[in-house]
Amino acid sequence: MPKVTYVQPDGSAESHDVPTGKSLMLAAISNNVAGILGECGGQAMCATCHVYVDEEFLDRLAPPSEDEDEMLEATTSERRSNSRLSCQLICGPELDGLIVTLPEDQA
Repeated sequence: MPKVTYVQPDGSAESHDVPTGKSLMLAAISNNVAGILGECGGQAMCATCHVYVDEEFLDRLAPPSEDEDEMLEATTSERRSNSRLSCQLICGPELDGLIVTLPEDQA
């Protein structure tokens, strides 16, 4: 099972096994990761699951959809080149070892 590390803004980190096919947002909520709200339930409609993806993994991800790209314009924290919505990141073997950092604010 792929392991994903969620890094809080203060630098503290926690790693969790994420089942293949599960979104990083659902895995975070299942594991009580602070800072991932997912208010829309994973529909790319709220941007409350915004994360910064470790640069090493960006080329392993499909590009953001138009909906995700639009929602990333509405994030509370700064949008960066590595900003993604964790509800749109589906875990697979290629993401084993992935590191995502949470922004200061989600709402």
